Amino acid sequence: MYNEPIFLEPVLQERIWGGNKLHTEFGYETPYSHTGEAWAISAHPNGPSKIKNGPLKGHTLQGAWEEHEVLFNRSEAAGETYPLLVKILDANQNLSVQVHPDDTYAMEKEGVPYGKTECWYVLDAEPGAEIVFGHHARTHEELRQTMANGEWDTLLKRVPVTAGDFVYVPSGTIHAIGAGIMILETQQSSDITYRVYDYDRTDEDGNARKLHLEQAAEVTNVPHEDPKNESIQETIEDLTARKLVEESYFTVYHWDLRGQAVIERKSDFLQVSVIKGEATIQTDDQTFSIEKGTHFIIPHTIKQFSLEGDAEMIVSHP
Repeated sequence: MYNEPIFLEPVLQERIWGGNKLHTEFGYETPYSHTGEAWAISAHPNGPSKIKNGPLKGHTLQGAWEEHEVLFNRSEAAGETYPLLVKILDANQNLSVQVHPDDTYAMEKEGVPYGKTECWYVLDAEPGAEIVFGHHARTHEELRQTMANGEWDTLLKRVPVTAGDFVYVPSGTIHAIGAGIMILETQQSSDITYRVYDYDRTDEDGNARKLHLEQAAEVTNVPHEDPKNESIQETIEDLTARKLVEESYFTVYHWDLRGQAVIERKSDFLQVSVIKGEATIQTDDQTFSIEKGTHFIIPHTIKQFSLEGDAEMIVSHP
C-alpha cells in the first residue's frame, strides 16, 4: 500500500507580466527574468508535475493518474485526464483581461475535455491593488459593441483586493489579476484562454499578443452576476479549516494549523499547498517535513494523517 504523501515538483512558466517573487517569496529556482507561474500540482501537458518521492519518483502526475487508479479512487466516470490544476501566480504587471469557456464549448470548439472554472486565494497584494472581475454590459450586443470600440473603462468592473481574500471565477466570467498581486489558483485542468484586452502591450519583437474577441463574446456570461459563496469554518483540534468554495468541479479550503491535529481523509484524495510556515506530516510510522512552497497529494490509500506545526495551507479536492 502507498502510505506516504505524493510530493510534487513545480513547473515554472515564463510570462510577459511575471516577476521574481516566486524565487524571493517561495524559494523556487526561477529560470526566467519574468517568471509568472509555478504549476504546482499539474497533470496538464503544458506543464506536467513530476513526483519527487516514493515508488513513483520521477513519474508524472498524469502517469500516476492513468496507471495507479487506487491512489485517487479513480472510476471510469472520472475520465482519463487528471481533473484539477493548482498554480501560484506572480503578477508583476497586469495580466491580460480574459475569459474561459465552459466544458461544453471547450469540447465542441477546442476538442479538449475541460473548460475552465477557477478560484483565487490572494497570497499578497500591494496597497491599492485591483482585479478585473466582471463587466457592465447588459446585453451581448452591448458587450460586443463596447469591446469593438475599445471602451474598456466603461466595460470592465474593477475590485480592490488584499491578502487573504478569496475570489471564485466561474467559466464565462471576464477577469484579470492586477499588478502587485500574488495568488494561489485552483482550477480545472485546462489551458484555454480567450484574451479580451492586453493594454496594447507588445512582446520583445514588437508584436501585439493575439486577442480572441469573437470567442470571448460567445462564452461571456451576460449580464455579469457576482457568484454567491458561503464560507464555512470548523475546528479540528489545533487546526481551523475554512471551506472557501464547494461547487461541481472542486472544493477548496484554507487550513490554519497552530499545533497538532489528526485528519480523517473524507474525499477521494487531497491536494495540499503550504502557503506559510512549516510543519510535519505523519502517516503510519513515517514523518515528513513540509514548509512554505511545498505541494503534495494525500492519496486515497491514506485514511488518516497527523499534522504538527505552525502553517497555513490551501487544500482542495475534486
